[in-house]
Amino acid sequence: MRSDGRVARITEVVAGSPKNFDDAVLVGFKRAARTLRGITGLRVKDMRCRVEEGKIIEYRVTLEVIFILES
Repeated sequence: MRSDGRVARITEVVAGSPKNFDDAVLVGFKRAARTLRGITGLRVKDMRCRVEEGKIIEYRVTLEVIFILES
């Protein structure tokens, strides 16, 4: 009997946007999708803001990108 199980990998991506956290996630996902095939999910691991002179100038996210390894 042969087992054709799938194996996934997780890689971290850090992305930023001056707009909001949702846009930062989208920026990170779009960039990861240009390089990685078989993406099956994302997890927002961390959310931070960059602040200058009392104002938020960038929203940053750390994403775990989950993708299936090709055989």
